[in-house]
Amino acid sequence: MAEAVLIDLFGLKLNSQKNCHQTLLKTLNAVQYHHAAKAKFLCIMCCSNISCERDGEQDNCELETGNGLSALLKEFEIVSCPSMAACLYTIKQKIDERNLSSIKVIVPRHRKTLMKAFIDQLFTDVYNFEFEDLQVTLRGGLFKQSIEINIITAQELREIQNEIETFLRSLPALRGELTIITSPLIPDIFIHGFTTRTGGISYIPTLSSFNLFSSSKRRDPKAVVQENLRRLANAAGFNMEKFYRIKTHHSNDIWIMGRKEPDSYDGITTNQRGVTIAALGADCIPIVFADPVKKVCGVAHAGWKGTLLGVAMATVNAMIAEYGCSLEDIVVVLGPSVGPCCFTLPRESAEAFHNLHPACVQLFDSPNPYIDIRKATRILLERGGILPRNIQDQNQDLNLCTSCHPDKFFSHVRDGLNFGTQIGFISIRE
Repeated sequence: MAEAVLIDLFGLKLNSQKNCHQTLLKTLNAVQYHHAAKAKFLCIMCCSNISCERDGEQDNCELETGNGLSALLKEFEIVSCPSMAACLYTIKQKIDERNLSSIKVIVPRHRKTLMKAFIDQLFTDVYNFEFEDLQVTLRGGLFKQSIEINIITAQELREIQNEIETFLRSLPALRGELTIITSPLIPDIFIHGFTTRTGGISYIPTLSSFNLFSSSKRRDPKAVVQENLRRLANAAGFNMEKFYRIKTHHSNDIWIMGRKEPDSYDGITTNQRGVTIAALGADCIPIVFADPVKKVCGVAHAGWKGTLLGVAMATVNAMIAEYGCSLEDIVVVLGPSVGPCCFTLPRESAEAFHNLHPACVQLFDSPNPYIDIRKATRILLERGGILPRNIQDQNQDLNLCTSCHPDKFFSHVRDGLNFGTQIGFISIRE
């Protein structure tokens, strides 16, 4: 049974002729009868412009409430916006506020494929949609079944994406201004930084607002993440068309850019100018590497498994082997991560950190000791030959615990499965 029901009247002329109102009344009555008891959200979507134009057609959008419609419409929330993108995004917000995921869409047959294309851009696999045909009115004012259009052309898809992008660009930043944390260790020949959670458009509480990763398990669609990334690129000064994120697998595999890209990897190295590489983080450490002598950079994602597997030194070794970097020239900056105040592991997993160095573990004799993955990473880097003065892990906001600072950072430990993601990024200036 659907938790939400959406009736699409966008761009349709609903005039005062009796047969039009009778058909609409019949539809609304059916929705109320079948869904009102269990559905938590009943919605009608229509256009707020005097005229709405798509595919060369214009229709006045009027929702008159005579002939018994007025009382029935009180059971429905009417969302009226000037564009499809604005309507569906507003409806998505209302659905997310209620934490719903099963949605029935009653839509004219000729608009079904178009509706599905918009939904594909604005929703993720968290949501389940079913569709039902709606009789519609054409220019003569008479309701009739229209022909379903089954194909969206590449040009039409791009127009849909452009409409969504334009709308998302118009949205204000949430939770404050965009903030980028940088390190004085990395010279100006590089563009680099670590993001926080402020200054983006993601509105879901655990993703708000500068979430930079979308997946099938989260409610933030790629379009929203791309708008957040666009804002970051503008603020930092890099080209988002040449932006690459790590494909995390909690391992020590490194992609040397220019070689064949693996299916998954937790580190990237490159000497290509103008290419921005990024490591994800939401308790795990996003690590940035730079060699100003050879003009090489790298990033790594270090969770507790990747830390023990040596992903940080694997990135360093890739820079040395591929580009001839020297250990004494490489600087390493550890981005914000969960601290030993909040991160625990079962004792059998904590034992490996204790063996690395006892200072990496607190309350080792307890069932779930507290682990310091930052200290472990520094120890492994120093043992690998990185100069202690070339490692930054304690200054500015970099050493703040992500779990302890919900105003600044996302955290998987704190927020659970629907957590947001910040990044560490670096590129060599062109």
